[in-house]
Amino acid sequence: MKIEVSDQAIHWFKEEVGLEEGNKVRFFSKIYGSSPVQEGFSLAFTIDNDSKNAAVQTESDGITFFVEEPDLWFFNGHDLFVGYNEALDEVEYKYSKS
Repeated sequence: MKIEVSDQAIHWFKEEVGLEEGNKVRFFSKIYGSSPVQEGFSLAFTIDNDSKNAAVQTESDGITFFVEEPDLWFFNGHDLFVGYNEALDEVEYKYSKS
């Protein structure tokens, strides 16, 4: 699995969440909601500057984005693309088979 984050999404994280260079964002599964890869579960994020348990990670513009081993099941063999939805002014997740 790999994680990609668009420039627009990085800008959103910096402006809306207040992230700075050196911060880390962990993506994790949560019960409720929906996603195209897991029914009854959705994806969430939190600021978590301890990425030592990261199973997959990427860094962009000085910010690290990662997923820990216990949450890999959620992706079901898909890569994660984090984009920006201008109409909703929020990040959006897209999944593609690896």
